[in-house]
Amino acid sequence: MNTWLDDVFTVSKPIIGMCHLPALPGDPAYDRVGGVDAIIAHARREISALQDGGVDGILISNEFSLPYLTETEPITAITMARVIGEVRSELAVPFGVNVLWDAVRSIDLAVATGAAFVREIFTGVYASDFGLWNTNVGRTARHRQSVSGGDVRLLFNIVPEAAAYVADRDLASLTRSTVFNCVPDGLCVSGLTAGAPTDTSTLGIVKDNAGDTPVFVNTGVRPDTLEESMRYADAGIVGTFFKKDGRFENAVDESRVRDLMSVARSVR
Repeated sequence: MNTWLDDVFTVSKPIIGMCHLPALPGDPAYDRVGGVDAIIAHARREISALQDGGVDGILISNEFSLPYLTETEPITAITMARVIGEVRSELAVPFGVNVLWDAVRSIDLAVATGAAFVREIFTGVYASDFGLWNTNVGRTARHRQSVSGGDVRLLFNIVPEAAAYVADRDLASLTRSTVFNCVPDGLCVSGLTAGAPTDTSTLGIVKDNAGDTPVFVNTGVRPDTLEESMRYADAGIVGTFFKKDGRFENAVDESRVRDLMSVARSVR
């Protein structure tokens, strides 16, 4: 079955590497001395290491804007647009964006920069580390159309990190209703936090109930877990494993990218 994944990535079961941007202006950990120029330099190094290591795509996010907002300040997406604009000519693989955790601003950023996809929390109500987390998928879908973002693919986090669905709904019915009511372009299945393993039984439930919608394993992908995860998932998103020593806060290590991508090619 041909899906939009085949058209965008041209490989089976693509692996998307994360480009985690440092804290941005307005964030608590922002480096005022290095400023935006330091963020651009960091993004350039990360993208180079990911591409030279062989990833099939890149997802650029403000991962170090901790603690996250569910409605971001304008400066966040504006700064990300500046950074992507500076490195855009160096991106040789399809890329997506994620303004954590703001679905509308993520779509805006994708349209402005030419990103092919967005990963976000588009639907549901959650009790989270960031407070009570509500969404409005109908408004977001209409906003997507109003800013000419119809070609931007939307990847829905079906099991968000650091959050629990408020209603008592089983994952199978949640998956089916999300696919029917919201028409996502992909479903992302996560562990508790960035780098945390994604339970394969959870992946299997989502895959069995997602119909033709592609399923992404969103956290915890490593060479030793990749083959099992890809029995269920149609694609993988990798951040923490690609970092030096496998630590979330470190820079991307090209040798670790090469190691995982070698396994990825062998299981396709």
